[in-house]
Amino acid sequence: MGAYKYLEELYTKKQSDVMRFLFRVRCWEYRQLPSVVRASRPTRPDKARRLGYKAKQGFVVYRVRIRRGGRKKPVPKGCTSGKPVNQGVNHLKFQRNHRSVAEERAGKKCGNLRVLNSYWVNQDSTYKYFEVIMVDPSHAAIRQDPRINWICNPTMKHRELRGVTAAGRKGRGMVGKGHRFHSNKPSQTAYWKKNNTLKLRRYR
Repeated sequence: MGAYKYLEELYTKKQSDVMRFLFRVRCWEYRQLPSVVRASRPTRPDKARRLGYKAKQGFVVYRVRIRRGGRKKPVPKGCTSGKPVNQGVNHLKFQRNHRSVAEERAGKKCGNLRVLNSYWVNQDSTYKYFEVIMVDPSHAAIRQDPRINWICNPTMKHRELRGVTAAGRKGRGMVGKGHRFHSNKPSQTAYWKKNNTLKLRRYR
């Protein structure tokens, strides 16, 4: 096995003494830092490389801290002032996953970079920590590399805000393939709308 394979095996045993100690020490360090901070190198180089990271000019890694839990409805004293179906306050969840939110915050912090992908690095009782791989589309090393210069296209601006990254596609139900997933494409709303719209042609 290569070195990256050993690293991968380490992370499959997160409850081992070594990993628990590492997570605890790193989590303390991350708590002292700002919520969005640039990392000098990936915490998980094996995972970062699987997701497209290269240790070359133009690739950047940002670590993002996200508060865990659902999203309580911000209403005074729990008074929602509406129909009973909308009276919930506490058990509400945000529509997108935490990793997608982390990508969004990193993308807003660095508007000149493009979000490539992201991965989990740590968590405690209050926060989750993700590292976001970002690419500089104006760097010559990126523009001249045929493997990655697709991200320089203007259609790739702010992929994280449009649900085009891996985390965003998962939130849209785009992870599967085959005939069972036809109803999810191009989106669940578009599929429903196409089947529920009355089309009256002129000559019918």
